[in-house]
Amino acid sequence: MSGPLHLVKLCVGADSVEDLADWQAGRAGQGPDGLPVHVTRMWPRRAEALLDGGSLYWVIRGVILVRQRVLRRDGVHGADGAPRCALVLDRQLVRTEPVPRRPFQGWRYLDASEAPRDLSAGGPREGALPPALQAALAELGVR
Repeated sequence: MSGPLHLVKLCVGADSVEDLADWQAGRAGQGPDGLPVHVTRMWPRRAEALLDGGSLYWVIRGVILVRQRVLRRDGVHGADGAPRCALVLDRQLVRTEPVPRRPFQGWRYLDASEAPRDLSAGGPREGALPPALQAALAELGVR
């Protein structure tokens, strides 16, 4: 493996990167310090590699479209009192090349060599094409 280790996760309930940004801007999407968090039942065991520059890549409507750097993991308790892992994320949403991803449960590790490249600031935007069309083009190898 070369480079940092990443995670990939389905972004349930969001139809766009803007939906994710809006949710994270609200209280429900933030930790006590105001940074975005994603709470998960499982703790990444390869945390050292993840926290060494790793990101959480979000799958929106079947396509990886954006990532956020993972800053740390905090222990929290769920509504049932069970311990959980809060992945504390950078506020910046970095758009990536669209890459289709089949549905899965939870999160998965993603090696740096398999991670989609970031889009340049002047490159195409996620909103330019509907996610379903982006997925179809990506499956054909057109990016």
